[in-house]
Amino acid sequence: MQLYKQLFWDVTVIMDVSSRYWKIYRISTSQTVGYEQCLVLPAREYLKQIHNLAPIDTQTVLLSDFFDKNSAVDVMSRAKAGLCLRAYVSEPILKACQKIYNLFSGEKNFTFQELLSCVLNDDGQTLVIIDPKGKTQLIVDNNGETRTTAYKFFSVRVLQTFNADLESRMSLDNWAYLQTKQNPELKDFLADFGFKHLSDWALLNRIRAKQFERLSNRDRHLVEVFHGVYRRDRLQQNSKTVKKCPEPSSAQLQEMLNGLRERNVIINSTVELMNELKQVVTQLRQYDIWSYREPLEVHDPQTGGYNYRTDLPVNNFNEVDLEEQEILDFLYEQLSIALTRAIEQEIGDRITNLKKSKNYTKYAQKFIPGLQLYYCQSLSLKDIAPKLGMTSWDQARRVLNPGELLSKVRTLTVQQLLAIVLKKAEEKGLTKTPPEPNYLKTLAEYIEAFADNEIFREAAEETRVGKSRSMDSLYAQQIRKYLKQRTRGVRVCLPTLLLKQG
Repeated sequence: MQLYKQLFWDVTVIMDVSSRYWKIYRISTSQTVGYEQCLVLPAREYLKQIHNLAPIDTQTVLLSDFFDKNSAVDVMSRAKAGLCLRAYVSEPILKACQKIYNLFSGEKNFTFQELLSCVLNDDGQTLVIIDPKGKTQLIVDNNGETRTTAYKFFSVRVLQTFNADLESRMSLDNWAYLQTKQNPELKDFLADFGFKHLSDWALLNRIRAKQFERLSNRDRHLVEVFHGVYRRDRLQQNSKTVKKCPEPSSAQLQEMLNGLRERNVIINSTVELMNELKQVVTQLRQYDIWSYREPLEVHDPQTGGYNYRTDLPVNNFNEVDLEEQEILDFLYEQLSIALTRAIEQEIGDRITNLKKSKNYTKYAQKFIPGLQLYYCQSLSLKDIAPKLGMTSWDQARRVLNPGELLSKVRTLTVQQLLAIVLKKAEEKGLTKTPPEPNYLKTLAEYIEAFADNEIFREAAEETRVGKSRSMDSLYAQQIRKYLKQRTRGVRVCLPTLLLKQG
């Protein structure tokens, strides 16, 4: 219940900024799952402070502040920006640990909390920056003074090694996830239980039967010939002085090529052989949790962005997580319903007004076809006018007026969503009836910003584009859905009916 109070008390944090920047995962002895999620007040206050300045890309600003790319940022601000980022990376650190822990299934003789202690060591309280060279973690006291510390936060180490300026860089999520899997302390901890990291050639040298069975016939020949040469030479060497498996020598590779030819496996050079052997190693790495660089997110070619993998271990969400997700689901669901209802109502009102107009009555029946040309075929008003039998662009603008329609749909959507959120707040006892003016004003501003960020800002940009416009916004998609349903004679007021029944 406390989360509902938090949501309606400070809606901007939930709607405009991911709570990942002000909630951190920490080890907990009181939780059966071994960890807890804690509110970091200084981080939340810092986010509110920077978001009051102007619309921003949160992560870009935080990284810039933390790495001191803006000379105007003081030490305390740098440390608080770092605190936000440390909270953010605690989630992929936790996910990586869950993945590792689950991989061992029943073979493990350690607890999840013991595994977490290697990397989830951030208290979420101590203010930390890094020195100008990016090498040393420095603690910041209440006076803004810095000092070195022997205790190192792994979350800060993740940030230290993250290069946000590289064009081909990983996302911060993926980087934190990968760095956790490669953490030396975590490797050493698992080594105590018999889980060792192996080089490419050690991995190929000790391939297990189950791995071998999964290879193609060609790859099996590669492995068998590799073993015939490489293992023979390893046995002849003094194991006390040569422990690591070195890269195959040119002579060894040439001997392997000859052995492969006898098996009718033709490879033209030692370079090609090395590449093929490494491709086999890549397959074997799927059994090795350290070097198999399995991303937390995968690239979506359709959107150009990144989406979370769906096959990772499921989080053991606590009650707070579930309540927060419930709130976010509620907001997005109600926003979608409000948008649908607003489009239906405003288009209906527009057609009614045209029918009542002396000058434009005959165009009432052309309003829907006009919207189809605009939103489905991306035609300009100039091109639409002759298709609807109109004399000019200006006449098409006065009849269709997509900008005015968008404005009215936006206003109605915001009004409806505000009413729904207020009702929820009243049901939870979080505001008076009627609400105080300041509360109502603040909530209305945040609801408006939320709707703009999710829907209307992109939609407005589309209407301002001249030729070659692309109608891909959520608003345009919903318009097209309405038009499609209308032309099929399907009623589109189901959300309204459902709400009335509820």
